[in-house]
Formats: sequence, structure tokens, C-alpha cells
Amino acid sequence: MTKKTKQTKMPPLPLPGELPVEDQIKRMIRVDHAGEFGAARIYDGQLAIFGENHPITPKIKHMADQEQAHLEAFDTLVNERGVRPTVLGPVWNVAGFALGAATALMGEKAAMACTAAVEEVIEDHYEKQRQKLNHWGVEKTLEKTIAQFQADEVEHRNTAYDCGAKETPGYKFLSETIKAGCRTAIWLSKRV
Repeated sequence: MTKKTKQTKMPPLPLPGELPVEDQIKRMIRVDHAGEFGAARIYDGQLAIFGENHPITPKIKHMADQEQAHLEAFDTLVNERGVRPTVLGPVWNVAGFALGAATALMGEKAAMACTAAVEEVIEDHYEKQRQKLNHWGVEKTLEKTIAQFQADEVEHRNTAYDCGAKETPGYKFLSETIKAGCRTAIWLSKRV
């Protein structure tokens, strides 16, 4: 009788010109960690302007608490897997806070327009990651985590819409500018 050995599923081979799957997963963790850090800083900036007694503060605090939980989860993954965080952390620290504060200074609806724009980009970003992980057939736990966080981001986007994000004067320009900044931050954080 022969002894059965446990078969482990090997990740698929990358296409020519692509990084190995393991490296692509590290990039995912790196960029998601950076993104959640930036999102937490955006809410910190908004809360610094609105203060404790503004009517929108409880909604922002709820979203900020969820982003902090996401950040803590990615902190754990970065540490457990030895993933190098982006070197741009100090930039995202200042830029995130400044974006949150600047849009809050423009008013409640502008702050919500910022939230909606960021969350639209992140929802799409997470969806692409989930599709890759599903296609590769690896990292089911990571895929589940990303799906949960994606659902939270959709909730944040919908909250922002419900709070009048699209009623912001110059909404389309503000939204597209923030989205372009987010996409650039994602591209850079994967690589740097």
C-alpha cells in the first residue's frame, strides 16, 4: 500500500512579461495596505475640519472605523508575509489628510464627493484583484477579505451619494480629478 501525499495547488505560471503570481500577490497586499492607509488619512482630515458636533461626523466616523479595521488587517498581512510596504507612505500620510481636509473645507457635499470618487476607484480595484485571485485559484482567504472590504467600500460610496455627493458644485471635475489621483497612487504604490 502506498502512502498518499497531500497535493498542494501550485499557482499558475505567469504570462510572458508578468511577475510571478507570488510577487503579484505581494503587490496586491502592498497597494491595498497603502490604499487603506490613505483612506484612513482622508477621513482623519475630514474629521479634523468637521469636528465632533457636525451632523455628518457620525457617518464619517463609521466609515473611518471600517477603514481602520481594513488597515489593521493589511498591517497583519504585511507583517505575516514579509511584504515591503510602499516607500510612499509618508506622501500618502500627508496627501490623504490634505485631500480630506481640503474637501471638508469646501463643505459636506464636497467631502462626500471625495469619498464617492475614492470608493468608486477602490471598488473597481478590488474587483480586479478578486477576479485575478479567482482565476489563479489561489489565496481564497485573501479573496474573501478583499470581497468584504469591497462591500464596505460600496457602502461608503452609497453613503456619500445619499449625503449629496453629486450635488457638489463642479462635481464631475472634482470627482474625475480625485479618481485620477487615486489611480496614480495605486500604480505607484504597487511598484515603489
